[in-house]
This record gives sequence, structure tokens and C-alpha cells, in this order.
Amino acid sequence: MIRLFACLSFAFFMLLAAPVRAQTAPDKVLDIKAFTTPAGIKVWLVEDHSIPVISLNFSFEGGLAHDPEGKPGVARLVSILLDEGAENMDSQAFQAKMTDNAISMGFTAGRDAFFGELRTITDNRALAFDLLRAALTAPRFDEDAIERMKNANAAQIKRDMGDPAWLSARTFNGVMFEGHPYALPGYGNLASMQKITKKDLINFTRAQFSRDVLQVALAGDITAAEATTLIDKTFGGLPAKGVTIEGRDITPQYPGKTILLPLDTPQTYIAIGAPGIPRADNDWHAAVVMNYILGGGSFDSWLMTEVREKRGLTYGIYSSLQSMKHAAISQISLSSSNEHAAEALSIIRAQLKRMAENGPTEQELKDAKAYLTGSLMLELTSTGDIAGVLNGLQRDDMDAEYINRRNAMLNAITLADVRRVAKRLLKTDQLTTVLVGKPDNVKADIMLDKPPGMAQPETK
Repeated sequence: MIRLFACLSFAFFMLLAAPVRAQTAPDKVLDIKAFTTPAGIKVWLVEDHSIPVISLNFSFEGGLAHDPEGKPGVARLVSILLDEGAENMDSQAFQAKMTDNAISMGFTAGRDAFFGELRTITDNRALAFDLLRAALTAPRFDEDAIERMKNANAAQIKRDMGDPAWLSARTFNGVMFEGHPYALPGYGNLASMQKITKKDLINFTRAQFSRDVLQVALAGDITAAEATTLIDKTFGGLPAKGVTIEGRDITPQYPGKTILLPLDTPQTYIAIGAPGIPRADNDWHAAVVMNYILGGGSFDSWLMTEVREKRGLTYGIYSSLQSMKHAAISQISLSSSNEHAAEALSIIRAQLKRMAENGPTEQELKDAKAYLTGSLMLELTSTGDIAGVLNGLQRDDMDAEYINRRNAMLNAITLADVRRVAKRLLKTDQLTTVLVGKPDNVKADIMLDKPPGMAQPETK
């Protein structure tokens, strides 16, 4: 859980968000130093000594896959409890150390990895990294903290269950990945919150936190030699190996089917999924360009133009590509009034068919490449942004020079490339359509009575 403390000064916030001015060669986006520490930890570093701030992002391969059978939400609870006390510091003492020293620390449990981040000013780096070491190697998991966070998480689940947009996302994931760990709710459910124990939390950390599945990225006011020392002090005490999760690949379930979760709301929330493209595929960059033109970009995208601008059927509509370790999907998301949901679905299918059969124009291709290449620097405006992007590239198995080649690879995409990948991906008979609401004139193949995975506690 990310906490940015109220007592941090405005100046410190400006430091965290300050633009990076690291010197690079004219043809380079970033000068990345990639090295392995004596403890065997893979590190990418971008040095920037213009501001006294250090940002660290790291990930352990695994994540929600380490949740025990029948207890979704363990990874989530670990992520919000790690900064609730460690070693001889209880929750209040640990939080005070961070607050008093302008340190920000946070953790997130994802489908394929457990993520962490640390932000500190240079003068407090030794303390900041030591607090992170304590959180990862000696979390307290005090019973009062566990109970407090379980209650807070359960309250969030109850709020989510009343949110149509959340219900749409939960139903979509539960349907698309049915029978796979990806289908399970990351926050758990009300029943699992009652069953999770301190032992479950301890077992998760022992299985997850090991150096063989760890990747680290830093940016800011630190040298490679200094980073090596701090990284090994922080993570070197973790086991060399943890519990390996083999996993299995899954393709989107219920192709060609329409699934409805009835909900008494004036809007129908729509999520459409189909097989996507793996990040390592040679057509990845062509797919990125195609997706931007279709619905991943601005108000000029095909879907936004046809569904919103011309017909006023939605406030916003977006398409995306998601490449995970064991699945790749493409997704379209929107909401529309119940009476117009069927029309919106028809227009979307027509645009997918149009893209698959004809592809974009030369001008649309040119505009898409100009945006995608030009916007790269907007994603790298702070040390925190850079560390996050670098860790994402590490997890995608990219090399440290990829970011400096990316724009050239995008600029090399041709109309033929985009048309080829559009024909490959945009098959309307493969769409899985998930609806939450009461849409008029839509025939559902499957009716649900509750969102998948949201078991309720047993009543006595």
C-alpha cells in the first residue's frame, strides 16, 4: 500500500516529481547501467545527480500465484502489512520512521509478480533501504495489525461490490480466465478474509521473497558502486531460492459468447475480450500501433470517433493489449445506457471488421507513430517514473538498450504490418462479451447470479 505522508514538505514532493536531467548520448533516451551484484541480484540503474532523490522499484516473480488454495487475498494482505511493523518496531514506530524522514514505501501484489517501491532523499538513503530490508526479511504481522487490515480490506470489498465498473472488471477476469489463477480476485473475498491466518502470511513471504526471482531498478542520485552496496544489504539476506510456481498458459474462455450479470443500473458496463499478442512476439510493435489507432489513443481513435463523437453512445471507450506471463488478451471497455448498449456493440464489431479488412490510412499510421514515439519522454519525467518503467522492461525480458531502440522499431512499422496484425487479432467470432447491467435487446448466452470468485462467508 502506497503511503505519501501529509507531513512531507511541498519541496520534497517537487523533488520526487522533478524532471530527470541525466546526461545521455544524443541518440539515447536513457543511459542504463545493467549489472549483477555479488549477491546475484540483477540491477538496472539510471544515474541523475541533479536532484537529491533516489527511486527504487523491484519485483519478485510470482505474486497472486502464491495465494494458497481457497484463500485468495493472502498476497494482498501481505502487501498492505509489510510496512505495519518489522523487527523491534511496531506499526506506529515503523510509520513514524518513514514520516519523520520523508521516506515513501509501498507494495502491490500482481497476477505474475509482487512489486515494491521506495522513494527517499539522498541523505536518508541508508535508513530508507534498511527499513525496506526489515520489512521484507522480518515483518512482524502483529495480530492487531492483521485484524485491522483484514477489516479494511473487507470494507473495500463491500464497497467494490456496489461499484458497477468494478463488477464489470471482476466478472470479465473471472470469465476470461475461468479455471486459472488469473480468475481469482486479487483482494480476496469476504469468506477468504475470515480464513486467512498469520501463518498464511508468513508462508507467503517465505515462498515469494527470494533472490532468484528478484529484479531491481533504480534512478536518481546514486552511483553503481553505492547501489551495489545498498542493494545487497537490503536484499542479500533473502533466501537464494524460493518456491517455484510453474503455472500454465491459458487462452480466453467463452469465445463468441455473451455473458450477462444483471444489475439494476441505468448504464450497462461492457468489457470485450479476445486473444491478444505476447510481448515477445515479432508483431508486438505493429499491434501497439494498430491498437492506438483503433481505441488506445485520443479522441481521434476509431472507436471513440464512431461510438462517442458521431453517435453519443458512451462517454469514453478504450482498447488495450495485455501481455501476461501465461496469457495475452486484447480488451475493449466502455459503458452505455441500457437502451443503447446493443447499438454500441454493433458499432464496435463493425469497426473491428473494418480494421481487420482494410486497416488504417497512411496518415493515421503516421499520426500514431508520431504520438507513440513522441510520448515516450512523457513517461520518463521523474526518477520514480524511470525506475517503474525500467522494472517493467526487466519483467518483459527486454535488454537494457531496448528503450533506446524502441522508437526506431515503431517508426519501421508499415501499413502492411498493421494490416497483417489486425487481420490476425481482430476476429469478431472470437470475442467474449461481458455485460453488467440491464441492456435492452441483447441476447445473453450465459446469465450469472454473482460476480465470479466473490464467495460469501458461511452463516451459522
